[in-house]
Amino acid sequence: MSEQNERQTRRYLMQLFERQGIHPRWKLGQNFLIDLNILEFVVREAELTCHDVVLEVGPGTGGMTTFMAKEAGHVISVELDPGMYQLAREATRHYQNVTLLNQDALRNKNHLADNVLTTIRAELAKDPQRQLKLVANLPYSVATPVISNLLATDLPCSRMVVTIQYELGLRMQALSGNPDYGALSVWLQSQCDVEILRKLGPTVFWPRPKVDSAIVKITPDPAARARIPDRRFFHDYIRRVFLHRRKLLRGVLTAMYSNFLTKSEIKEILHYLGLIESARAEELHRDQHLLLSTALQNRMLEKAEAVSNRTPD
Repeated sequence: MSEQNERQTRRYLMQLFERQGIHPRWKLGQNFLIDLNILEFVVREAELTCHDVVLEVGPGTGGMTTFMAKEAGHVISVELDPGMYQLAREATRHYQNVTLLNQDALRNKNHLADNVLTTIRAELAKDPQRQLKLVANLPYSVATPVISNLLATDLPCSRMVVTIQYELGLRMQALSGNPDYGALSVWLQSQCDVEILRKLGPTVFWPRPKVDSAIVKITPDPAARARIPDRRFFHDYIRRVFLHRRKLLRGVLTAMYSNFLTKSEIKEILHYLGLIESARAEELHRDQHLLLSTALQNRMLEKAEAVSNRTPD
């Protein structure tokens, strides 16, 4: 067995951690892929080239990082745990195209960390042909915010191939009427193709998680993204409206935009879009949410412009 293959085994990881005096941290969602075939499958599905800048969150001991460094133009790996950071640093010491950051990938639940974004932009700027890909065995605890917030940026992300909790993958694919349908479903499907490539049982990880996982491929669609006039506004709208997914949409929107729109204006917009007053957020499909969000924002902009153009007496 080669050194690279050996580094992926449960036995190797257990011995390595014992020598270093460290232990996997459940709080950080540390579950390491110990099936080399699956690791190679993830990297193969990413279709890496020399023009790709890869963002990896949660590299662990650096096993997947070294695989990707052989194919990609540059790999940026973000590891919060100091012990794992040192192990990944040792594993990738011979690769000049790897940047390891010992920090949280998130500034907060709604934003990626500033330094992570700065590092990505600096690497992308080195060649106009470069594009970004997210390829990672994502810690369960940060999977949703990392994916959602990356998609909210203007970074040229062309693909995401990630291992995540299987139930999260189902939520990403869920359609209106499905209990799993929610803000994440709408946000991703409105601008991406989402595909569950493979379901993974707990045995391919160490320590074994208590739930199934999945390899998911998310492919942003430039044409679909262009149909969203203001993705920041749309993202905010989706998150807030689904906090009350089962309440009447008219009341939810009236509360959300009480400083900008009246109850009668909300009612008028719903009527214009052919939405019944008893509609709920969970009942609208993704295109209806986009149309509603756009109509709300346009009405608010019109009112703001009217006020700014008003001539004083």
